[in-house]
Amino acid sequence: MFRILTWNIQWGLGIDGRRDLARLITDARDIADFDVLCLQEVADNVAGLKGHEGENQFAEIASLLPGYHAVEGVALDAPDGRGGRSRFGNMILSRHPVAQVLRYTLPWEAAATRNMPRLLIEAVVEAPSGPLRVMTTHLEYSSDTIRRAQVQGIREAHRTACDRTRVPREPGPGTYAIFPTSASAVLTGDFNMKPEDPTKKRISEPFQNGTPRLVDAWEAFRPDEAHPASFCIYEQSSGQPHCCDFLFVTEDLAPKVSRVFYDQGRQSSDHQPVLLELEI
Repeated sequence: MFRILTWNIQWGLGIDGRRDLARLITDARDIADFDVLCLQEVADNVAGLKGHEGENQFAEIASLLPGYHAVEGVALDAPDGRGGRSRFGNMILSRHPVAQVLRYTLPWEAAATRNMPRLLIEAVVEAPSGPLRVMTTHLEYSSDTIRRAQVQGIREAHRTACDRTRVPREPGPGTYAIFPTSASAVLTGDFNMKPEDPTKKRISEPFQNGTPRLVDAWEAFRPDEAHPASFCIYEQSSGQPHCCDFLFVTEDLAPKVSRVFYDQGRQSSDHQPVLLELEI
């Protein structure tokens, strides 16, 4: 069994207004003995975030999970006005070795809304069954125009990764070394869209060159059931409870999905964690 947990952690800020990363990691461990943990909204020295005191949460989370390989995915990297840097983004933590890591800056179209740069991290996890590409992201909240462009960026990243498995490049020394990879992949994150959104559905559309589709794992596992809510369950300032946190798997992995679990009981973030179990 291979377990992947994804969670928008809101920099560890719980519904009770207390920022506590240790509590959140304890909650994550209570949900499952995960192989991979994908996190969104990790902060380092970012002013203006409620409860955040400037600590480097990338380092703090890594220290809370000894034995896991920590991969940082910094989407926002800007001066803090005091000679330092403010950073904000995502993380992937794996108990298995991590081969090559890629970081894709997603398209950032102009829009007259409050918006910010976004990133897709891809880490090749050397699972016992073989290499598996694990991706996580956090798409724009306030602009469908930007989200559409970002979804296209994700599809291109997936297409090119699969193309590279079909057309092996020439090996070489140093920076030209070749590391394990795979067309099989899992995509996780906070997509800031509801399940019925056409832009969300675009993620799963077929590719013309035979690249395996990215299938919504919940829809593959529970095709006749609506997605459980993953946001606004305990606090409705951003709307009524709905689902915007998803896990996608490539077509070859869809038959191996044995469980998708939306844990609606946790209150250590404003989002709910989602667990995927694969029979690999």
